[in-house]
Amino acid sequence: MLKERYPSHSPGRLRTNRIMGLSFQRRLFLFAVLWSLSVLTPAQIVVKEPLSERITGYKLEVSLDTVAKTVSGDMEAYWVNISSDTVPEVRMHLYMNAFRSNRSTFFRESGGSPGTKEIDPGWTDIRSLFDREGNDLLPYMDYISPDDGNSEDKTVIRINLPDRVLPGDTVYLRISFETKLPSQIIRTGFNDDFFFVAQWFPKFGVYEPAGMRYSTEGGWNCHQYHAHSEFYSNHSVYDVTITLPSSYVVGTGGLLLSEEKRGVLKTMRFRAEDIVDFAWTAWPGYKVFTDKWKHVDITLLIPEARTEQVDRQLTAVRNALEYFERNVGPYPWPHLTFIDPPSKGGGAGGMEYTTLFTSGSSDKMPEFLYSPEMVTVHEFGHAYFMGIIATNEFEEPWMDEGINSYWEQRIMDSYYGSGYGMVNHRLLKVSDRSLARRNYLVSPLRQVASNYEFSWNYPQDSYNMLSYQKASVWLHTLTGIIGEETINDVFREYYRKWAFRHPCTRDFINVVNEVVAKQHGETFGKDMNWFFDQTLFGTGLCDYKVFMIRNHKYRKPTGRTDTIDIDLPEGADPDSLFISTVQLQRLGEVMLPVDVLIGFTDGTEIREKWDGRARFRDFTYKGKREVEWVRIDPEFRIIMDVNYINNSITEKPDLTPVRRIANKILAFVQFYLSIFLL
Repeated sequence: MLKERYPSHSPGRLRTNRIMGLSFQRRLFLFAVLWSLSVLTPAQIVVKEPLSERITGYKLEVSLDTVAKTVSGDMEAYWVNISSDTVPEVRMHLYMNAFRSNRSTFFRESGGSPGTKEIDPGWTDIRSLFDREGNDLLPYMDYISPDDGNSEDKTVIRINLPDRVLPGDTVYLRISFETKLPSQIIRTGFNDDFFFVAQWFPKFGVYEPAGMRYSTEGGWNCHQYHAHSEFYSNHSVYDVTITLPSSYVVGTGGLLLSEEKRGVLKTMRFRAEDIVDFAWTAWPGYKVFTDKWKHVDITLLIPEARTEQVDRQLTAVRNALEYFERNVGPYPWPHLTFIDPPSKGGGAGGMEYTTLFTSGSSDKMPEFLYSPEMVTVHEFGHAYFMGIIATNEFEEPWMDEGINSYWEQRIMDSYYGSGYGMVNHRLLKVSDRSLARRNYLVSPLRQVASNYEFSWNYPQDSYNMLSYQKASVWLHTLTGIIGEETINDVFREYYRKWAFRHPCTRDFINVVNEVVAKQHGETFGKDMNWFFDQTLFGTGLCDYKVFMIRNHKYRKPTGRTDTIDIDLPEGADPDSLFISTVQLQRLGEVMLPVDVLIGFTDGTEIREKWDGRARFRDFTYKGKREVEWVRIDPEFRIIMDVNYINNSITEKPDLTPVRRIANKILAFVQFYLSIFLL
């Protein structure tokens, strides 16, 4: 339970011992009531009861200047010290300063530049900073670079507080700020009259007490903005008021509470509860479509040129909602907004902010290509892995991107075809899972460990492959070993234990071990650590091979014996018997249990179990039949195997498939020639 993980808390200077006798639910209620009376009112609008501990919250009143390309205004924010530590400072992200100059860590790592004649830079400036008592904290604020010591990077600030924050205390800040949006849209920015506003306000890092995740001493987890990393935040309450021109269509991750028009401007107020970030978009060209799935009101913002894709997009998000609820856990919010940005805002596509995400498409999209659906399913999935289960994407990106990619592939192949969940053309069919496997196979860095230190330290551009493809491939392999129902139970338990908390790798592994032991005993060993040691933490490859089939006639004993050393069927002639041997090899370092299916000349089959540990393994059979073919892993459950071609062998090859493939290749070439010759 959460109350076992963290001490109790309350706002203001109310000490922990004043409320320790209360239940966790009553303490949450007390906190919500007290805070609602002071800043964020009313306490509950979006969900009936708090889903998280809500140790951070934000109230923002801002204006969008569509000429200056700025978002400016005031913010009230709080952080509750629910740890047993006495904390001397707070740390906050100023993510937009990544676009301030080409000296920022973001641009040093990416090799780009935010400031040419054609590109306007972006930044966040803090104009004033006060605490609850009205003390000016600007003199106590400085920029720090905890990751790389880059003094030119201004994406993290430290505020040395006049008074130390005792356990149970609340830090309250009043901040006036201006954020200039960059014209080079990388997740956030503007292009002409299109705005996508993300990572745009001063945001608390996550304070990790000793024992939480990997923290041994306790402290702020507040990383700089890196080229290869995403984010890590507490679940928060957001009350956001935005003033902008009336002609703009707005989409946010919040629930619209009110809208007031005053001349050419309008003011909109939104409320979001228990989400890890708040982003929004504004553009006059959006067309708005709505839908409903059970308790969830769905809003889609899309360019007019793509309205023919509306049904595809809405169907995709309904499919994802259904699949996740059935196999992982419920979607807890009553609203969801997603955006298909126009071409000029394409840099904002494919991002996630819990109750708001962006898809990715184009004005013309063939019916046989399911990439818009794939992006929609993937980005929605982050509502679970990053949103509900708020892992640290800076340090363990596989727990978000890898797990989410695994579920994306399952959903796409389930709803759109197990063999063609990505491409379904008569000349070319590609599943989403096989595409991920292909990207893993062709990568020269596939032998780097999936859990490689901080995301910005992944070697030689391996971040994407390791965080997305390799992690999803070994998760499919784990599914093949323990079974789909068991892996579903793993994620149901993972959701139950860790929803609205911050699990780490060891927490996920512990859940796997618990569920597998409960359902399978010691079938796979005392735990599944052997699997994770090889796949998540290991650098080896998996490759099993059928080396040879040996069939030879049985030879009766000769010399001074008439003993027959084989069991004969009644009336059988020893001269008609065979001894058949199947010779298998393990070529890679990874050792996984596999099935071996063996077919005989009389049409019968035998399925053998091989633990896959030995370098060599023989299966020998005696009787009237010969071995005709062998297949290792016949259902392709072990998709980490880097070479499927050597997984099977036959004594009597059928050339029909070869002719069929040749005909398809010829038709494929003719198809593309017809396009180019038009």
